[in-house]
Parts: sequence; structure tokens; C-alpha cells
Amino acid sequence: MSSPPTPDQPGGRTPTAGTSSRISWPLRLGIVVAGGLLATGGSVLVLTSAPADSNHVVTSPPEQASPPGTTAPAAAPAFSAYAAVARSSSLSVADGPDGPPTARLSNPLPSGAPLTLLVQSRLPGWVQVLLPTRPNGSTGWVRDSDVAISGLRYALDIDQRRHQLTLLRDGQSVRVFPAATGTGQTPTPDGLFFLKELLQPTNSGYGPYAYGLSGHSAVLTSFAGGDGEIGLHGTSDSNSIGRSISHGCIRLRNPDISYLAQLLPLGTPVSIHN
Repeated sequence: MSSPPTPDQPGGRTPTAGTSSRISWPLRLGIVVAGGLLATGGSVLVLTSAPADSNHVVTSPPEQASPPGTTAPAAAPAFSAYAAVARSSSLSVADGPDGPPTARLSNPLPSGAPLTLLVQSRLPGWVQVLLPTRPNGSTGWVRDSDVAISGLRYALDIDQRRHQLTLLRDGQSVRVFPAATGTGQTPTPDGLFFLKELLQPTNSGYGPYAYGLSGHSAVLTSFAGGDGEIGLHGTSDSNSIGRSISHGCIRLRNPDISYLAQLLPLGTPVSIHN
């Protein structure tokens, strides 16, 4: 695994193992009982299908010539990003293409969510992915036969100075939400991350939904029993929105996180900056 020159920063936690059941939802989410993000307790929601325009499995059908007198169909649209989902119970990671394995990631996650990574680049037979490990920004290479690649149309951009989260579709702003971020002592890290898992907290202080992100705190190496993973969640304190007040997680109003939870698949990129 390769690491960035310097690590980023701040706070959250992943859950512990659980069992699965099903719920009927517009996105057909699988629900797995688990521990919570930060100290929430709760259930992890595993996105098993998403709207056709938000998460599309990329296939490469053979090209076919158009019949005489007809116009060739338009090329399939490009996606703004791609997710890689592990196909088996573990995923070998190398420092470079054709290199020996230097790490092995378990699938599913302890929470029950499928191991989903954000694609950075591709070479024949190999995929470079962003890893949910310390230090923030670490990348590695996996064999393309070991993962399923899905196209992503949505992304999130978080401006800490303005306390705003912008939802992007195909690179264009769709909606802007007010947000709360970390304090000066426990700042939210800048960098590129991705949505790793989706939880339904049992602690109402974290709202109805909480995404676990791939980033970690450089200030809090442990928090509430976890390893300082940052999260994106709701809140029972609406007055905190628009302020720098958290341990490093990003807070949204409950209706706003509920809207995103029904829209965004795992692997969705999240850019955080000041």
C-alpha cells in the first residue's frame, strides 16, 4: 500500500459484527444488526441496489454494427467515479501492479457492509483503489478479477469554511446542505474519502442515518471503542448545524441525511476541504 506525504485528520467509529435481515425499501436495502458509528449502536444498511442513474454495474458487451440505413446508438455516458466491490471473502492488496500482496482486507466489513473501495485508476488486469486505512489517502492495487466495478454519478463536496455540503451529479451541483464540522482541537480531515458503510443508529443523538467514511482522525487515534473513523450523520441538536462543533464527523439535519441515505450508494466519493 502506498501512503500520501502527510496524513489528514478527525473522529468516529465503525461497528461490530451482526446478523442480517431484510427490509422493504425503495432502494432494497439489506439491514444488518451491528454496533454504531461513534457510539451510536444501530444497524448497518447494505446497499444491494440503487437507482439506475446513481450506481450502474459497468459491462462491456461486444460492439455490433448498425443495420444498413440506421444510426449507430449513442455511446454509453461516462461516470464521474467508479466503485470496486470485493467478490470474495477477502481481497489481496499490492503496492503496485504485478506486485506481491502486502495486505488483505476482509469482506464483508465487521459491520456486515460489503467491502467497497473507490477506484483511482486502472491498468490492464489491475485496479488502483483508495483504501479505508491509516494514513488517510493510502492507496493500493487489486486484481480486476477480484472486484466488481460500478459506475457512480453522485459525489459529495464538503466546504468546512462555509459549513456546507454540496451534492454533485455528474460534476454539477444538485443541492447544498448546511453542515457542522469538527472543532479546532478535533478537526475534520481534509482530503478525498468515500462512503464505506451506512448505519441506522439506535442513539437518536446521531439522527436516523450515519455513513461511515474511509477517513480517520490524526488527533483521535481511538474514540468510543473505535479507531477514530470519521462519519457523516444526522443530529438531535439542530442548533449545532453551521458550526465547528464535532469530534471530526460531519453533521447534517435529519431530513437531509435521510434524503442522502436513500440516494447514495457505498463508494460515493467525498471531498473535504477548507
